[in-house]
Amino acid sequence: MKIHALLAAVAALALSACGEGSAPAEKAAALPAGESLKLASAEIADMKAVGAEIATRDQAEVLARIPGTLVSLSVRAGDAVKKGQRIGMVVDSRLGHETSAYSAQAAAAEAEAARARAELARVQDLYDNKVYAKARLDQALAASRAAGAQAVAARAQQGASAAAAGQGALIAPADGRVLRADIPVGAAVMPGMSIATVTAGPPVVRLSLPESLAGNVRVGARVVIDGDDGEARVVQVYPGVSGGRVRVDAAAPGLSAAFVGRRVTASIEVGRRQALVVPRRFVSTRYGIDQVDVVTADKRLSAVPVQVAPTAEAGTVEILSGVAPGDTLFVPGKPS
Repeated sequence: MKIHALLAAVAALALSACGEGSAPAEKAAALPAGESLKLASAEIADMKAVGAEIATRDQAEVLARIPGTLVSLSVRAGDAVKKGQRIGMVVDSRLGHETSAYSAQAAAAEAEAARARAELARVQDLYDNKVYAKARLDQALAASRAAGAQAVAARAQQGASAAAAGQGALIAPADGRVLRADIPVGAAVMPGMSIATVTAGPPVVRLSLPESLAGNVRVGARVVIDGDDGEARVVQVYPGVSGGRVRVDAAAPGLSAAFVGRRVTASIEVGRRQALVVPRRFVSTRYGIDQVDVVTADKRLSAVPVQVAPTAEAGTVEILSGVAPGDTLFVPGKPS
């Protein structure tokens, strides 16, 4: 029995030694195939989202210059016009009556001047034949000159009245497109009343900025327009402040002015700042939450929720929270 007990103890020791040798130390897990990125702060453009609209550099108003009735308006919104083109007419019937009266007065003055000239010729002939004295000739000459002056004044008055009536023509002030022409024919208008609006100049993106940002915007600053309108550059910062807002114009190649006044969302560069910017492929969305895979010290992957924001560079996002500079991100798949 002692021998059997001894053999059992030896066997147990052998099994124990074998078990200790067969349990290797736990090794670090190997990462799958993919791409890693070590986070580091980088300087990027500080973009601020603002409201904007599509406009033209200039807008000109077609104003009524005389009171009267709008008797014709040959354009509608969207029509193209040329500078100097007549697009409508305002008629003041009172001016027409005045012009007729002045025409009659001018005709009477012309007749009187003709009679005075004939009288002067007759007196001149009699004076030459020693019938009339020099005083009578002088009297006839003065009467002829006065009648001529009255005729000139009557013609000038007639012309002034006709010119005033001509002020009723509505003339396009510039080459462009009609943005508004909604006054109905037959409506009574007053001097200074806007009959139509004509857009002029190239299309621009017109931004409205808080006055606190006005000092940070410079000509040439970058403007990113949401949607398909692309990118623009600031061409003018207006010096006036209205209602706490500053107007800024940005130009973009190929910008369409088909819908002037269309509201768009844009972001404008107001300076530079430090940020964590990564390619969009490193961020995945799971159950509505943006996450990144962070490589831990033991070479494992840990899913970390993050807050991201778009950047001005296509295909990249800014990580606002969740990770820090020095962390390593990982995305499975074939490295690009």
